[in-house]
Amino acid sequence: MKIAVVILNWNGAKLLEQFLPSIIKYSPEANIYVADNSSTDDSISCVQANFPTVKIVVNESNFGFAQGYNEALKHIDAEIYALVNSDIEVTENWLKPILATFENEPKTAIIQPKILDFKRKEYFEYAGAAGGFMDKYAYMFCRGRLFDTLEKDQGQYEDHCEIFWASGACFFIRSSVYKKLEGFDADFFAHQEEIDLCWRAFNKGHIIKYNSESVVYHVGGATLQQGNPMKTFLNFRNSLLMMVKNLPKRKLFPVLFVRLILDGIAGIQFLSQGKFKHLFAVLKAHFAFYWLLPKNYKKRDRFQSDSYFITKSIVYLYFIKKVKVFNNILGTK
Repeated sequence: MKIAVVILNWNGAKLLEQFLPSIIKYSPEANIYVADNSSTDDSISCVQANFPTVKIVVNESNFGFAQGYNEALKHIDAEIYALVNSDIEVTENWLKPILATFENEPKTAIIQPKILDFKRKEYFEYAGAAGGFMDKYAYMFCRGRLFDTLEKDQGQYEDHCEIFWASGACFFIRSSVYKKLEGFDADFFAHQEEIDLCWRAFNKGHIIKYNSESVVYHVGGATLQQGNPMKTFLNFRNSLLMMVKNLPKRKLFPVLFVRLILDGIAGIQFLSQGKFKHLFAVLKAHFAFYWLLPKNYKKRDRFQSDSYFITKSIVYLYFIKKVKVFNNILGTK
């Protein structure tokens, strides 16, 4: 199958110098592209001078993750897109099991590899770990990572299984499905746009999978650090927009109502911790959400699936019942 590894870049020359060599070395099956979001550093000259086999697509502006990929992929011809963060280190034969799954399973549209922490390679990494799922209040979590608790990789997720969402840090998708779904939602700019795309794919009946035979290492936070208020803003706003677009109509208001209350509690927690920038980021996110609400409600598809992985609250299980490991969720009341 024709596969394109596409690395979205903005002012990441140092990251490209560090991580492109492993991608080039271990990706003989693929054409490799750097999609540059109008960088102001020497990213393009760096790639041209040091990695002549890598193709370059230059966007007219810094469109963020969502529209940045949408624009770049218009110029890339492939059956499979491998969308890879610039801070990902890949391993030998990382593409073979992914391509085999796509070849043998026509209904599988999106795949995520095992994502481990580059800094602590025996642990799962925050952004994706061993595949993503969703609770009854549309909170997202991962096998191998519940909130800030990261599991050590001890072979507990050595499988190929269906998941609800795949991490945008290393995201494989059939180009035909990407185009059919009209790509990422540009309104999101960055953060959770890959979950929204997976949710829309799920509502259309497509299958999303995790494949442990493919392993990558992710630095994480190379563009926006975890404590950045902009990250807080995007995560709170985009999660609300995503629910408006994708929740079944009978669940939309009750779930959204609960989430707005829980967001308020999160804001109070930021206030009590003296994190005033994050408090204002939550308030700003809510105002932005209300502003974009009519537009995003119109994006709703005719059918929204009512099928979730768990009918429990991950917030309750984690903070009240003290469940810190994914495999303990199902046995908890």
